[in-house]
Amino acid sequence: MRIAVVSEFSTRDKNPFILDAVTAVQPDVHNVGMTAEGDAADLTYIHTGLMTALALNSGAADFVVGGCGTGEGYMMSALQYPGVYCGLVADAMDAWLFSQINAGNAVSLRLNQGFGWAGEVSLCHIFERLFQDQPGGGYPPQRRDSQQRSRTILCDVNAATHRTMIDIVGSLAPSIVQPVLAHQPFVDFMAQFAVDEQLKSFVTGR
Repeated sequence: MRIAVVSEFSTRDKNPFILDAVTAVQPDVHNVGMTAEGDAADLTYIHTGLMTALALNSGAADFVVGGCGTGEGYMMSALQYPGVYCGLVADAMDAWLFSQINAGNAVSLRLNQGFGWAGEVSLCHIFERLFQDQPGGGYPPQRRDSQQRSRTILCDVNAATHRTMIDIVGSLAPSIVQPVLAHQPFVDFMAQFAVDEQLKSFVTGR
């Protein structure tokens, strides 16, 4: 599983904690948002939501880890796009239930609200449980079939209610798109791993 971490400017100081927590349980992790040391132009959750959609829809990432101060803004931003199934995760139980019941492909973390003493330990527990079991296993077990049917229906609804990703990015304001295209770690990631050639070309310019 290839995982992209997309930190935004208000939580960039938490980026090292996220990386440590994710890489402890998943080996293929790519830091493509803002970093604690980075001096790039600020990316808001508007930008990291778009990055999430591009990474998932292009096939560059299998899973995206994002968030913001409360986790709400990034989640709403990411969910505007097709093919993104993002859950708000505040603790380890949220993470495990989201994986088992919803089998999503992105999580939004609360990285300022309530992030106090031992916040980095909480992140470790979150990712241990998030990737503990095969997604979509269901909980409780007797509701597995119903939950899997609902997940399939949600995919159909998602496809029916969205334009294609390439159509969407072509209609977005430059103030949304340009900071993403100017963020070199993300461009390099897309150049290396994106499978969808249209989206890859859109991001890389080649």
